[in-house]
Amino acid sequence: MTSTALAPATGTVRTAWPRTAVLIAPIGPLAIAALRGILPYDTPDDTASIAAKVAANPDAQSVVLWLGYLALLTLPLGVLIAAWLAVRTRPVLGTVAAALSWIGFMSLFLVIGTDQVAQAAGDADVPVPTAVALIDAIDAHPQASVAGLAFVVGHILGAVLLGVALWRVIPRWTAVALIISQPLHLVFAVVLTSHLLDAVAWSLTGVGFAAAALVLARSGARR
Repeated sequence: MTSTALAPATGTVRTAWPRTAVLIAPIGPLAIAALRGILPYDTPDDTASIAAKVAANPDAQSVVLWLGYLALLTLPLGVLIAAWLAVRTRPVLGTVAAALSWIGFMSLFLVIGTDQVAQAAGDADVPVPTAVALIDAIDAHPQASVAGLAFVVGHILGAVLLGVALWRVIPRWTAVALIISQPLHLVFAVVLTSHLLDAVAWSLTGVGFAAAALVLARSGARR
């Protein structure tokens, strides 16, 4: 009686979970895309400029922090889905891509101290020079340097390798989108600063993650 009652529920979960994953997988990159689009400062700005711009745009910075939290909740799933399919498809390349991507994307959440301190300093009416000193102290810690390097190398190279590993199993245009997404993010965040184009670049990562999730969902539905 118990096993009979549990069987339909188990089948429902197995059917619903892949569909839910398709919806959740792109949310993390899309949240960061929105974050990059409204960020009140430019990535190359010095600390004093960042603190001053955040103090002048507290509402935008507050939304940035909430979007960062949404990304924190959902980005790990998107990375795992794309990495799982990559490892299944190209075991060696996929494993390297998965390791780099996980380290890189997850390190993002260790390098957001600047945003939190800048927002808190503005809310508490802390003078900009004091906020600058706090942010610089955080950035000077070895942990921040290691996390920053891991993020830059891991999420850019990892996304490229994920796209290459997924080339044969997701639509080619979505693989291309994933391959070029993070190099474009680097260009539009640091070299040719454009918040709009940076947001588009991160959205392309979401396209790649969604494509990987859709392939997994379809393969599960055929079982």
